[in-house]
Amino acid sequence: MNEKIKRLSIGQFAALHRINKKTLMWYDEKGVFQPAEIDPENGYRYYSYQQSTLLETILMLRELGLSLKEIGSFVENRSAERMEQILGEQLEQVEKNIRHLYTVSQVLASYRQDMRDLQGIDLEAITLVEQPEKSLITIPDGLQVSFEKGVECVLTERACHQIKRMYHTRYGSIIPVSKLYEGDFEAYSSIFMECVQITEATHIRKAGIYLQAYCKGDWDRLPARYEEILVYAARHGIQFEGDAYETGINAMLVDSMEDYITKIEIPVRVSAKNG
Repeated sequence: MNEKIKRLSIGQFAALHRINKKTLMWYDEKGVFQPAEIDPENGYRYYSYQQSTLLETILMLRELGLSLKEIGSFVENRSAERMEQILGEQLEQVEKNIRHLYTVSQVLASYRQDMRDLQGIDLEAITLVEQPEKSLITIPDGLQVSFEKGVECVLTERACHQIKRMYHTRYGSIIPVSKLYEGDFEAYSSIFMECVQITEATHIRKAGIYLQAYCKGDWDRLPARYEEILVYAARHGIQFEGDAYETGINAMLVDSMEDYITKIEIPVRVSAKNG
């Protein structure tokens, strides 16, 4: 076959690899990837099909985040050892990114469910719902210290568990059921952070049936709501166990605590019935 037939123009070669012609010109300018031939008469660039593998390798390394300098160094000294090292490093980073994106997707799905619930919420309703097991990070001293110290405790735990952004987790508080029965509605045991991927969970929220209720307004309205919940539970023969969990579900939508909605979830003993 005639060699000229085998060669591809810069436009053809760019189209083959689904990139812009300017990208090929830029790679040439930076000395990373040159055309196989440049017509001395008109300056047109031509590429051979055999160059495709090298270009795809360069495009892959760029997609993985390597700089042009790093790619140029590899192109100049290609070897199986160097490629294995690069791929190992990048594979580790890709897997880390996958874990991160999975975490974000789960948190966003949880927020989305909150938004759906808010659209048809009945603030007076008390219901029984089935909940899956959840792994939590607890901060026992978070509610027994100053606000500034509590924030510091949260930041420390976030750093320990590599939680980069606040929205990458859900926050809430825990109060023992035994304290509810004693009428001590402010005896919180800890703050919690709910995370999809936790290396070492400090608290497991067991799967099972939970009583679910809501409280609108400042947190000082929660004791009265707990009293209503206990009256409802006694009337319907419902008994609680473990801990009660509080989570804000509309913080991103409101500016005033008067409009803040807290979701309360309390584990119910299996023998309990929904009235």
